[in-house]
Amino acid sequence: MTIIDRRAVLAAALAAPMLPGVRLFAAPATAPRLLILFLRGAYDSASTLVPIGSSFYYEQRPTIAIPRNAAIGLDSDWGLNPVLSPTLLPFWKARQLAVIPFAGTPDMSRSHFETQDTIELGQPLGGRRDATSGFMNRLARELAGANPMAFTDRLPLAFRGALAVPNVRLTKGGAPAANPRRDAMLAKMYAQDTALKAPVEQGIAASKEVSAALVNEMVTSGRGAVSANGFETGVRRIAVVMKGRTNLAFADIGGWDTHVGQKGPLDYRLGVLGRGLASFAEELGPAEWRNTTVVVISEFGRTLRENGARGTDHGHGTAFWVLGGNVRGGRILGEQVKVTRATLNQDRDFPVLNEVRGVLGG
Repeated sequence: MTIIDRRAVLAAALAAPMLPGVRLFAAPATAPRLLILFLRGAYDSASTLVPIGSSFYYEQRPTIAIPRNAAIGLDSDWGLNPVLSPTLLPFWKARQLAVIPFAGTPDMSRSHFETQDTIELGQPLGGRRDATSGFMNRLARELAGANPMAFTDRLPLAFRGALAVPNVRLTKGGAPAANPRRDAMLAKMYAQDTALKAPVEQGIAASKEVSAALVNEMVTSGRGAVSANGFETGVRRIAVVMKGRTNLAFADIGGWDTHVGQKGPLDYRLGVLGRGLASFAEELGPAEWRNTTVVVISEFGRTLRENGARGTDHGHGTAFWVLGGNVRGGRILGEQVKVTRATLNQDRDFPVLNEVRGVLGG
């Protein structure tokens, strides 16, 4: 991959108006609707947007890498996890999906809570931060005719501020504990897949060995967010409400912290997420979808190197997803580098080249 400065392309990715006091990356010019979807727990972007052009990636992930011949090639460097082929690939082909790798914040704490707060506040690191001023509350005050709502159990930090914003719970998220029914479904789903059968079985076995401490971390990192299954169930409700009254919304999904037995459970969650996003667009209908933008973000990425438990640990750079009927998609956007040892951040994870405030504000 040639190292390219794609900031100009990134800024032009959407048909976005320049508003007084706000440079809004993700809102169309007429009847705009914007949904920010936060994947809490730090999802593994390298198993979603797969660096198929990097031999180093495959060296670092001997058991959990997405095989080159399984990933759906988006260009010579990147491929899509095949579990997302039925749901997100049609958006890509319709040029309604853009992906921004090497994205995130300058926050190097690798703390779920600190980095989630950094994103939701949208304030610079360093100095005193105002914990009562979330970036979406400020945005709602800038946009004429904004009608915001959070589809969360509690009002998220992103929507805290001077403007009163309602929140409504979709369904209650659960702990990512042992789930025999889910495990049986996963095993059956991949039973005939010679490439994935063994990794899925290993993932199921390893997930049963998760310690109480890791389970607690995975639960708390979600901050009460709905599960992936809960999102798939409730996403049509979001669409109905956004068609009727809400044009600026926030939702979150927990359960993305994959320290142990990542492969099968992560593929399952990604599949559910993809179906949820497709259902959202379907429920809106073509006319409303043309004026709707969905931005999928997460607090940080995972280590490029798999750990000894066939999982990944807290990393840095991740990938953001932008979907919508007005998106000039079908492209990988933002500044990029080759995925090699030399370009890793601290010899462990992806660097952040596309800062979240620049992505949303550019």
